[in-house]
Amino acid sequence: MAKEITAAGNVGESKMPTGQRYRVLLVCSHPVQYMAPLLRRMAQDSRLEIQVAYCSLQGAESAMDQDFGREVAWDIPLLDGYPWSRIPNRAVRPGTGRFWGLVNPGLWETVRSDRYDAVAVFTGYVCASFWIAVAAAKASRVPVLFGTDAHELSSQDQRRWKLLLKKWVWPRLFRVADVVIVPSSGGVRLMRSLGIPSGRIALTPYTVDNDWWIERAGRVDRSVVRASWRIPRDAPTVLFCAKLQPWKRPRDILRAFARADVDGSYLVFAGDGPLRGDLEAEVRSLGLDQRVRFLGFVNQTGLPSVYSSVDLLVLPSEYEPFGVVVNEAMLCACPVVVSDRVGARFDLVRIGQTGFVFPTRNIEVLAKLLREVLPAREKLKHMGQAAAEGMKEWSAERSIDGLLNAIAAAIQFRSRPDNGRTL
Repeated sequence: MAKEITAAGNVGESKMPTGQRYRVLLVCSHPVQYMAPLLRRMAQDSRLEIQVAYCSLQGAESAMDQDFGREVAWDIPLLDGYPWSRIPNRAVRPGTGRFWGLVNPGLWETVRSDRYDAVAVFTGYVCASFWIAVAAAKASRVPVLFGTDAHELSSQDQRRWKLLLKKWVWPRLFRVADVVIVPSSGGVRLMRSLGIPSGRIALTPYTVDNDWWIERAGRVDRSVVRASWRIPRDAPTVLFCAKLQPWKRPRDILRAFARADVDGSYLVFAGDGPLRGDLEAEVRSLGLDQRVRFLGFVNQTGLPSVYSSVDLLVLPSEYEPFGVVVNEAMLCACPVVVSDRVGARFDLVRIGQTGFVFPTRNIEVLAKLLREVLPAREKLKHMGQAAAEGMKEWSAERSIDGLLNAIAAAIQFRSRPDNGRTL
């Protein structure tokens, strides 16, 4: 049997027979740098036979990223090591952020043309292709899995009408899935609060390629990296690593850093976006020109050097369904401070051991944390080691086990004689 996933309220231990091999279609909006390594692991797992159907190749092809404000092409392979196909997108204005931006009618035939044991849809319900894929699975009586990375109902723009709409829609929406898949125990709790039965919720942890991050971090020469930043080797250094967008709240870490005023400390921003000019202006107004560094956009292969050369990552977001930078930093033995809106806090942050959690927008509390923690070099070192050690349990293998549990539960649910539900 597959390994039991221990988050309370999920599907628990898989009922798959010994030697069972599932044929699964994974419908994805576009290639994602975090998911590609997991797909390669799935393709190598003897319990799975996967086929990935992409609605777009955005991410694998160089394109303008509006959030970063520049053209981005990831410098790691996103399409190697697993079987995939591109389903033609017939949208008039293609894009992954709009309902009519992904319109892939070919999904209907793709889902129905082969004998899959299950279909897992990762496009998000706010695009037309999600509904094409789900409808095709229902019409073929193939178990369908989908979910959300959310751990709360609030939206990125915090609009009240969206909150009220979700309260009505989501309990109905997620009952359409035979099993709901979520990447954190916070997501499990959210689904249970919406009335989704425990037996139809599965935790499939949001992971990165742990081995790759650990191996790359082990190569880093911290002295060389810091010298390139013009930061002394042993200076207490804080990192913000994310897009410079309002909801990531990069101003909060800048202002908290200024208020903490830890002797000899530095702040590094890794990332780009629309707030960069405002942040640079505020740095000058605060008189911090000599203690703040802007690295700009850092591609994937450059990030292990960044995490391994700082003492603390701070993620102050007011909206963060998970926050994979937390995985990355901790694998590089970097402890973290996150806001109470960051989904990774549920499973990855052990307060005082691998990191800290502070109330969103509370700059005074964040400044106090920095003031207390940054001078404690030995404590930070031990926390970083504990963070790296703890990440061993939050791995791709555990995510695959979670998916297998979900598939087994979905097949069992779909085969029930009293299951007469329709879309």
